[in-house]
Amino acid sequence: MRLRNLIILTVIVPLFIILVVFSLVAIKSLEDNVRSKLQTEVEIITRTLSSSLSYAVTPDSSTPLEEALQSAFSFHRIYGAYVFDTEGRDIYGLGLGKDIFSREEIQQVIERDDLYSNYRQHDGWNYYSALTPLRSQDGTVYGVLQVNRLNTGIENYTGFISIVAVLVFVIGAAGIVFSIWWGFRRHIERPLNRLLRVMQLVEDGDRSQRAAEDGPTEYRSLASGLNGMLDAMAEKDSEIEDRQRREIELEKRLRKSKKLAELGVLAAGVAHEIGAPLTVINGQAQRLARRDVIGDDERARLGRIRGEVERIVEIVRQLMELGRQHNVEKGKQALDRLIMSASDLVEEELEPRNICLDVELPTPTPNLLANGQQIVQVLTNLLRNAAQAPEVSRIRVRAQQQDHELILWVEDDGPGIPGGHHSKVFDPFFTTKPVGQGSGLGLSMVHRIINDHGGTIGVFDSALGGAGFEITLPLSETASA
Repeated sequence: MRLRNLIILTVIVPLFIILVVFSLVAIKSLEDNVRSKLQTEVEIITRTLSSSLSYAVTPDSSTPLEEALQSAFSFHRIYGAYVFDTEGRDIYGLGLGKDIFSREEIQQVIERDDLYSNYRQHDGWNYYSALTPLRSQDGTVYGVLQVNRLNTGIENYTGFISIVAVLVFVIGAAGIVFSIWWGFRRHIERPLNRLLRVMQLVEDGDRSQRAAEDGPTEYRSLASGLNGMLDAMAEKDSEIEDRQRREIELEKRLRKSKKLAELGVLAAGVAHEIGAPLTVINGQAQRLARRDVIGDDERARLGRIRGEVERIVEIVRQLMELGRQHNVEKGKQALDRLIMSASDLVEEELEPRNICLDVELPTPTPNLLANGQQIVQVLTNLLRNAAQAPEVSRIRVRAQQQDHELILWVEDDGPGIPGGHHSKVFDPFFTTKPVGQGSGLGLSMVHRIINDHGGTIGVFDSALGGAGFEITLPLSETASA
């Protein structure tokens, strides 16, 4: 059952029933009071007249009966007065309602020897009439007095007033019920329906819905509470999604670390096995190059052999370095000095191509807890990769401190990295450079160093048009944890 119907049935209807019963009882009491007053007045007038008429009806009375009866009409609303003999025959009378009582009723009054009164209707008129015996001083009954009072006052309309009062009350009650129903629908049901609609939309998955905080105070409080609950749920959902992203990222890091560790074990074994042959090859090539019997062409070929051998040795060294566990020795390092050291190392690659290096750092320059040599190696690798990209004329390095973290961006205006390669750039041996111009281990080393420092690194499309790398580093051991 709906709330408004429940309120009407359990509160309003019983209240109105009580009021109707109370009103009917009050009207009935008024009616009984009016009738009782009428009866009492008629009986008093009848007894008073009977005393004065007792002398007029005796045979030796000198008082005219007409004068005695006319005195009855001096009372309020007495419309008839008649005197009957003991046989019920009319002796004399004035006014209306002579034939209200029959002879038998008049004789019964004489037999009972007491006053009798009752409501009677005659010729379309309503009367309240009383009969009383007329006695002489010795107690002999000589006749009967009949007094008629016309029932034309409020006592005639008490029944009609009761009906009108009930109708007015019913109409008023209907109006009150309609007003309550309309007010309930407008100020309670509609706001609740709006709240229910918001809750249904949220249940269907639309967590952005919020209830309008208007209307009555209770509704505003309820809407505010619902909105607060939805905001708390949204915040918790955001925290869960962020935690899930971190867990996914952590899982990726673990997989990459495992892969690098396995690669390091493999590289250690390979380096051990091919280290001696490479040394022999390099030594023999060097001895052959010193002989005078070979020509310049053969000497150039031997130099190329030695260069490739050294390249193999460097790759093996990087692989061993990549897979080895590192205990990072950290200290407070000024960011501007680290960037300056890295820029000095790549200056020989920037100047020939007229590449502009822009550095944008916050003031004061932040300090970070890191291994300075390794961070310089990270910056050097990123700057060198940017400088080696085709059509690069500008490289930008900027930093920003947020809470307990430092965010560093390295960007260029070159052709950039295709979106499909973003997830592979930190994998070992992955490179976009031509064959022989890169080992594909530089960014893997960068990734490993940043991880060792408790930070993160990612690639994005720079606003300058080329590739961008975002590095996040903790500023303290607490933030790193």
